[in-house]
Amino acid sequence: MKIQVLTLFPEMFEGVFGSSILKKAQESGRAELEVINFREFSTSKHKQVDDYPYGGGAGMVLKPEPLFAAVEELKSASSKPPRVLLMCPQGVRFTQKKAEELAEEESLLVICGHYEGYDERIREHLVTDEISIGDFVLTGGELAAMTVVDSVVRLLPDVLGKQASHEQDSFSTGLLEHPHYTRPADFNGMKVPDVLLSGNHAKIEQWRREQSLKRTFERRPDLLETANLSEQDQAYLKTLKSN
Repeated sequence: MKIQVLTLFPEMFEGVFGSSILKKAQESGRAELEVINFREFSTSKHKQVDDYPYGGGAGMVLKPEPLFAAVEELKSASSKPPRVLLMCPQGVRFTQKKAEELAEEESLLVICGHYEGYDERIREHLVTDEISIGDFVLTGGELAAMTVVDSVVRLLPDVLGKQASHEQDSFSTGLLEHPHYTRPADFNGMKVPDVLLSGNHAKIEQWRREQSLKRTFERRPDLLETANLSEQDQAYLKTLKSN
């Protein structure tokens, strides 16, 4: 997958894109990440990318010309037009399902905003998706873009080594993930549940499923409304509700 990011602050991405899983994904050829300063596409003498809003008001608004020029040039260099994502607090809430959907694409182009906002023509005519990572406002779209890129790249084939590494992630199954334990089995009197040491894989899977249901019930009961639940799941939830 090829992912290009348009930003006014490319230096912000150096540590994130050059570390951990994102670094390994690039080294293995699973992902190609490119960060581009869209100020370079401004035709004004001082490379201006923002201006005062028509009608007055506080703050500055990103001009359409530099972003249209940047996106159009990058699109023309691609055999298949990329999906264009606009990082914006007014966008659709980003979820694991959205990450899985985007991971099926061949290429993504991510736009990071700054200042007061975007000229509305950017929203209407340039992008395919407006994405928000939560109901709060950041200084710019860079941190949101890093979040989206990380969540998408880790889903690409072989990036995590084993497909099962992400298939049981919280939200991928519709539920929160079950607890995990590792050595030692007894740490300062805090013991790993006996079932995990039993070697009985059927019982372990049952325990994990029940713990996932319990954790979701306690922390995010709203997820249960749309989760794919078996009769056994529903029976277990009934016991939790009765306690």
